[in-house]
Amino acid sequence: MTSGTDDNGLSSHSAIAGASPSGLYLDSLELITDQILALRANSAVGTRVLIGIAGAPGSGKSTLATSLVELLNQRLAAQDESAVVVPMDGFHLDNEVLDILGTRSVKGSPPTFDVAGFVSLLRRIAIKSEQSVYVPVFDRTLDLARNAAQEITTQHSIAVVEGNYLLLGRPVWCEIIAMLDSSLMLEVPLSTLEARLIQRWLDHGHTLEEARARALSNDIPNAHVVLKESISADLYYKSVRQ
Repeated sequence: MTSGTDDNGLSSHSAIAGASPSGLYLDSLELITDQILALRANSAVGTRVLIGIAGAPGSGKSTLATSLVELLNQRLAAQDESAVVVPMDGFHLDNEVLDILGTRSVKGSPPTFDVAGFVSLLRRIAIKSEQSVYVPVFDRTLDLARNAAQEITTQHSIAVVEGNYLLLGRPVWCEIIAMLDSSLMLEVPLSTLEARLIQRWLDHGHTLEEARARALSNDIPNAHVVLKESISADLYYKSVRQ
């Protein structure tokens, strides 16, 4: 999208990473759904609408993406269309590769993703054809990405892409935003993120000391990267998940 405002009233991306939010604040999933469906109604033939949901680790991206797809599918059913979630996490580098690179301790930071591969996938997804596109999915239990684990079919007219760094202004990462028809940033206070991230590690069986160490040594620094280096989004939404 280019600078300015498009026909659907969506404020477009700032060209400056870390700029003050200049997008539209929406306070309900129904309003966000309406915005996405307006983009779908005006989309070109043979294209798939790509919606990007960005936010810090623990901000609730997966939860929001799933909820949005459920609402979209209710509205799209009559047209024999559907929406699908496409997570960025499927492009985590494998642990063996991270060990070779010496970056396993910061897994989840921007350098530990195959961002070029992710950009290539988005280019394929943006074209809606009879041929299915298969995408990798990250398995948190196995701590690895499973290749071709999800199918995107011709019925999927909207792809809700979610990931921490979709709006990152760094080289290669910055190519993502040009492929998104609209972007949304989740806003969550750092104190809330910290509590959620610590609880996430507690849920994985770690002690409180271990959980705090993991959250504060890697997750929270990654959150700062998202907050400081992301290009302005079209839409903003305050996460209310506890």
